[in-house]
Amino acid sequence: MTLSMYQTSVPVFVRALHNLAHVLGKGAEHAKVKGVSDEVLLQTRLIPDMLPLVKQVQIACDMAARGAARLAGVEPQAFEDNETTLEQVHSRIDRAIAYVNSFTAEQIDGSEGRAIVLKMRHGEMHFEGQGYLLNFILPNLFFHCTTAYNILREAGSEIGKSDFIGEA
Repeated sequence: MTLSMYQTSVPVFVRALHNLAHVLGKGAEHAKVKGVSDEVLLQTRLIPDMLPLVKQVQIACDMAARGAARLAGVEPQAFEDNETTLEQVHSRIDRAIAYVNSFTAEQIDGSEGRAIVLKMRHGEMHFEGQGYLLNFILPNLFFHCTTAYNILREAGSEIGKSDFIGEA
């Protein structure tokens, strides 16, 4: 059996975001016990020049949502970066999951060669669908999910590899 672009994207994106929500929930429980406010937890960083937890979650959501949309050949839905509470961050993850799940296999399968152009600060990046998925979206999604996990772990949350990976 051959893997399709849909199978390699949407279920993987959704699982990553569900697992992100799970570790974030455990981090929130730990913060509550320790008397750490949402604002403080969401602004926690590993080091000063890295983005804070809230931004890691926002980017992970954007990677999944925008990635699915571009693979489907549609203009990505915009999500405002205005979350200030853990409840709002969880809501963003839920909205991103719902958006990603709204795409069908018929929309995404066959997108291997679809031209995708990203306008970045330093210029345009040009991809074909398969390269975009495998070499841009997936590494970025997992980088930001991992960084969020690491911030929560460094903050003392009792999370481990099985929380990050989730159930098989």
